Amino acid sequence: MKIDIDRPSESELIDLNNRIVERLRFLKQKRAHVQMLKFKIGDRVTFHPEGLPPVVGMLTRYNRKTVTVITDDGQHWNVSPNLLRKVVSESEEIAGTNVIRLRKE
Repeated sequence: MKIDIDRPSESELIDLNNRIVERLRFLKQKRAHVQMLKFKIGDRVTFHPEGLPPVVGMLTRYNRKTVTVITDDGQHWNVSPNLLRKVVSESEEIAGTNVIRLRKE
């Protein structure tokens, strides 16, 4: 798709630029929203911040572009949903298999 940008006036180009920026913001928010829908409030999630050990916590809030995660020690993190992974508990992990738990004596 070829767009001729030599003909419009400066004000038309500024308007076009503003519309393009707004459209790009919308598309980014839409992608973040689709990622957010993979998680529910109350889900246990994990993410790995750069330079720190992995963080585990509970998803507590949807924001415009991020979600809020509160860790077990009370820290609040606003995290992009594409960085999150669900924490799979041991009971959920074996629920879909033919494993029978035996009591330890």
